[in-house]
Amino acid sequence: MTNDLKESFILDSPPAPAALAAKVRTLAPSMTRSMQRVAEAVAGDPAGCAALTVTGLAELTGTSEATVVRTARLLGYPGYRDLRLALAGLAAHQESGRAPAVTADIAVDDPIADVVAKLAYDEQQTLADTAAGLDTVQLGAAVAAAATARRIDIYGVGASSLVGQDLAQKLARIGLIAHSHTDPHLAVTNAVQLRSGDMAIAITHSGSTGDVIEPLRVAFDRGATTVAITGRPDGPVTQYADHVLTTSTARESELRPAAMSSRTSQLLVVDCLFIGVAQRTYETAAPALAASYEALAHRHTPRTTR
Repeated sequence: MTNDLKESFILDSPPAPAALAAKVRTLAPSMTRSMQRVAEAVAGDPAGCAALTVTGLAELTGTSEATVVRTARLLGYPGYRDLRLALAGLAAHQESGRAPAVTADIAVDDPIADVVAKLAYDEQQTLADTAAGLDTVQLGAAVAAAATARRIDIYGVGASSLVGQDLAQKLARIGLIAHSHTDPHLAVTNAVQLRSGDMAIAITHSGSTGDVIEPLRVAFDRGATTVAITGRPDGPVTQYADHVLTTSTARESELRPAAMSSRTSQLLVVDCLFIGVAQRTYETAAPALAASYEALAHRHTPRTTR
């Protein structure tokens, strides 16, 4: 997806107010420091910022009016006026009785019950943010391409490779030819065999993992339909992606690194992709699933002892 297309899509599809906080969390790491100050201000105090003019918000954040407008556009709004309307909507949503926020920072000496509660809250927030920010138009296009693909190659390393393997086995169980490649050399050598009618999916939270970008680039050059599942919609991987599916960038801590926080949102996206494909291919997917269940049924039957 080119930068021009991304810009056009962003301006044509401003996010709903409820998606604003999620979008700030996702895009903040790629913003300049001055733009981060604006984004953090509007996400932290939507009601207060909604009452400010563009000049007032610039003064509050120690930035310029131009920076405020650029931030609004990056967040998906044509201008600051549209951002103010969204802020007012978000403030009204927050005042409607939503439960107070819970910190998910986990201390070394936290009781296990607190660890469970904090992780559960953070996982829920990550899923909500991902769902709010997921571009359903891009998802629908990826589903349509996957449903008719001759073969699907999936690239991921580290924690992302586990998500790739999960997607591959799900697609295989509904009769699609799907392979997850974790070895970067094998990923590239397989990518050169792809062509139009095939699909390649890259999973990388950072959007800059070279071992994932390289095979996706090769697949892109070979004419395959390419998809990037990433937490950085402006990352290098998106240069070679026909469709970009953005995951939430959850807050990290010493005991909860990016590999944990990104996995939750990635699994939601691949599950959405899988269900969409299963819906489109239901006539063949349903019998394939039934056959796989039947083939494994004897393994789940308790053995009788003599």
